[in-house]
Amino acid sequence: MRIPLSWLREYAQVPVDATAEDVMADLVTVGLEEEDVHRPSDSVSGPIVVGQVLDVVKEPQTNGKTINWCHVRVVPEGAEQTLTGDGIDPSGVQGIVCGAHNFEAGDKVVVTLPGAVLPGDFRITPRKTYGHTSAGMIASARELGIGDDHDGIIVLSRLGLDPEIGADAMELLGLTDEAAEINVTPDRGYCFSIRGVAREYALATGTSFTDPAAQVEVAAASGEGYRVRLEDQAPVYGKPGCDRFVARAVRGVDASRPTPQWMASRLRLAGMRSISLVVDISNYVMLELGQPLHFYDVDKLQGPIVVRRANPGETLVTLDGKERKLSTEDLLITDDRGAVGLAGVMGGTETEVGDGTTNVLIESAHFDDVSMGRTRRRHKLPSEASKRNERGVDWEVADEAAQRAVDLLVELAGGTADTTATDAGTRPVPMVIDLPDGFASRLIGFDYSAEQIETALTGIGASIEQYDGGLRVTAPSWRPDLAIKEDLVEEIARLVGYDRIPATLPVAPPGRGLTRGQQQRRRVLQSLADAGLTEVLNYPFVSTEQNTTFGAPHTGTEVAAVKLANPISAEFGYLRTSLLPGLLETARRNHSRGFRDLALYEGGLVFLPGEKIGSEVLPPLGVKPSEEVLEELFAGIPEQPWHVGAVLTGHEAAPGAGFTPRAWEWSDAVDAALTVGDILGVELVVAQGEHQAFHPGRTAQLSLRTGEVVGYAGELHPKLLADLDLPARTAAMELNGEALFEAAADVIVAKPLSTFPLSTQDVALVVDSSVPAEAVREALREGAGELLEDIALFDVYSGTGIEPGKKSLAFGLRFRADDRTLTADEASAARAQGVELAAARCGAVQR
Repeated sequence: MRIPLSWLREYAQVPVDATAEDVMADLVTVGLEEEDVHRPSDSVSGPIVVGQVLDVVKEPQTNGKTINWCHVRVVPEGAEQTLTGDGIDPSGVQGIVCGAHNFEAGDKVVVTLPGAVLPGDFRITPRKTYGHTSAGMIASARELGIGDDHDGIIVLSRLGLDPEIGADAMELLGLTDEAAEINVTPDRGYCFSIRGVAREYALATGTSFTDPAAQVEVAAASGEGYRVRLEDQAPVYGKPGCDRFVARAVRGVDASRPTPQWMASRLRLAGMRSISLVVDISNYVMLELGQPLHFYDVDKLQGPIVVRRANPGETLVTLDGKERKLSTEDLLITDDRGAVGLAGVMGGTETEVGDGTTNVLIESAHFDDVSMGRTRRRHKLPSEASKRNERGVDWEVADEAAQRAVDLLVELAGGTADTTATDAGTRPVPMVIDLPDGFASRLIGFDYSAEQIETALTGIGASIEQYDGGLRVTAPSWRPDLAIKEDLVEEIARLVGYDRIPATLPVAPPGRGLTRGQQQRRRVLQSLADAGLTEVLNYPFVSTEQNTTFGAPHTGTEVAAVKLANPISAEFGYLRTSLLPGLLETARRNHSRGFRDLALYEGGLVFLPGEKIGSEVLPPLGVKPSEEVLEELFAGIPEQPWHVGAVLTGHEAAPGAGFTPRAWEWSDAVDAALTVGDILGVELVVAQGEHQAFHPGRTAQLSLRTGEVVGYAGELHPKLLADLDLPARTAAMELNGEALFEAAADVIVAKPLSTFPLSTQDVALVVDSSVPAEAVREALREGAGELLEDIALFDVYSGTGIEPGKKSLAFGLRFRADDRTLTADEASAARAQGVELAAARCGAVQR
């Protein structure tokens, strides 16, 4: 919200020398956030004065254009010329070339003299053009940065102005004013008005506040005005869509009259474009009082106004020229022919006010904030009216806002107000809140006095009554956000001062900390960082192709995915079912920028929808949903397990003098997965696997001892890597962390270290090429029994000395006993038992 300081000074005691920065500094103390400062004078500087055209000589040019050679008086006749500088005539009459033709001799205009600077750092200097020396420029609104009209200069008399020649045009046009821009949070919609901000400024500075609504004298109505019916009898969001509708009519207006300069200047500085007199009046009142208005051309209305919900299949062409398909939840303004406006959001073209309008009907209504917000989001139709209506508008100010608009239409557009008025509906009941004694002090931790509490609450406009045990507070009509006693405490803390609240660190309660799942996730992520990998965080948005490739191991499998209703990119319109697409995209982006040696990992959620996505049930606000409704809502939420993944590409280290780094390979991805299992105390079974995203012969399937598959690791498919422009031996792994967490023991007990010596033996077994090494390893481990401490595969060989279709697997075995030193015979016997079981189970023959 932009607050012109000249406007604010009418209702708050802002010092004359206060700047926008000073005003924002005061408003910050009551919880409003500062945004920016707007000063037209930063881009426009003088001398810019009022001049009078003495003569106009039209001179046709060879290029077909006709220019005007003008003499313009810029100081009163007979007065001394006070402006000096190169190009400024001491006589006070400037020779100026002008290409516009909407003025004539005798008109008073805005003249930018040599030395002036206009927006875009356009500097005015004497220059020779069309055979004359033009010492200045007769300015248009666009050239001054105050409007869009470039073809015609500003003729002050047509704006209802008759200033003295030589007067400062910057002050006349409002270019010396400035505005403070603040950020208005959703719960403080009353600050979307000069009225609301002036009240907050008075509270911040301890000065008096003049309520602009109280200065409006609402004329007594002589009878019922334009007919209005409120027919929202079945509230969609728990309360009527419109509970009060004030309508006033003004007839005989001249809508073609220009907007007064003071009003146009204030609207422009407040961030709104001046459109036409009638529209500008509605916007001006909205900014001043916070009450959105809508003007109808009475002669275009057919029958009474009816406020109702939309019928199925109903449409409306709004003022932006778009046809809108309406929902049955949309609140409408209608007449006998149908919808003429989206209530509280935007009007329709059928009853739009134009230059030919002579009779105007003013709508000043109070709408349900939830209904307005839903309609605005449903139609993606933000407007200044909806911005205020969806945050809550003061229902008591509707008649004052209508009267203010009536007064301005009569004064500026020459209309005549009807003596009748319409006030349909009933005013909402103010919220009454009990504030127990001492509650504010207990909640905030600061001992507030009774005087401080009462001063703060009365300052925001609340009325207070004493009752046995505390205060009974009636919230003001412009504060719909005050509903419970904690809201009142927040206001007390805000107005007494946040700096009064002591800074005390809370004591952590005993017996709490990270949950088991949080501890496990942190241990997993830290273990990969300790192993030298770099953690990244990617967006969860992927394409259909990525989900299909990584979401299922086998080609052709249908992969269910959650489709986004409003994706950032149409290409990436789904939530991920795997972490690998994001990791590969990060690797590709870094690789393309010269970072070739990468070891990346990520932990995060994936989204696996069930048979049902979402819910048709939309529970109302303000009440707790029933168990059945909650069950229906939760049933539509996709399963979201936590996964961990890694991508390894390039080399494990940077090359150096005399050192050639090792390239990452499939075994490193498997090792990263086993590291995760080790840190959780879960033994992962590695076996030959198949996955469409991985290399057909270099893929490991990772399972629990129960047989549940929890992930894959290995080298990615060459075609996939070629499409991504990544090295051909890029490796990756991904594990279902949730499955690992469930399989992990609650407490991991470290095995005591034996003080007895180790006995090592190797064994080489020849098996068929199709036999997985993990199957042989598992047979050896099981057959060797309890004396086997560790077993590792250290060589795979096929070639000379090995039959075709066979391979040799060499294992290193470590034996140790807890209570004695093993003999060579005991170790050999255990090894022989393992070889025997491997022979029986896998057909292994000792080499």
